[in-house]
Amino acid sequence: MQLRVPGRGRGGLKPREAIDGPVTTGDSSDDSEPDSSETGGTYTLLVALPDAADIEVGALGAREFPAGWYAYTGSALGSGGFARVERHRELAAGERDTRHWHVDYLLGHPDVALREAVTSPGADIECAVAQRLPAGPVEGFGASDCDCGSHLAHFGTRERALAAVRTAHDAAE
Repeated sequence: MQLRVPGRGRGGLKPREAIDGPVTTGDSSDDSEPDSSETGGTYTLLVALPDAADIEVGALGAREFPAGWYAYTGSALGSGGFARVERHRELAAGERDTRHWHVDYLLGHPDVALREAVTSPGADIECAVAQRLPAGPVEGFGASDCDCGSHLAHFGTRERALAAVRTAHDAAE
């Protein structure tokens, strides 16, 4: 598992500082950047929301999001690999407007900041990771194509979120 900062190799952070922490793998002993030739794997985005907000989430409608930290787990297994994480960073930074997935609506909210991403290169463990994290405040979030309750978890602090996400990635691999 790796913790890395998407976009740092492409000129750094953009206007709305989307990520201020690293993107890592689940194995906290390996803080190396993944090779750009990797085809992807599973990722979990760590997102900060300083104040509670009502956010319209596509077909799910308006939902209440309490203040705190969110962990959204997704997969990047196609030909673009972890470019999907870069796409999420761009949306959170205000460089992109198109919303395809539930997480895009959260990341597009002006008070939300994408801070870190934990990745498991080459691993198809999206649901296994999501099921190891606490249920989030929005039923069905990110889980429209599986039987999971949600792929979004809520935490009070960054430390608890990061520890839980790393543990979930390590256990699922």
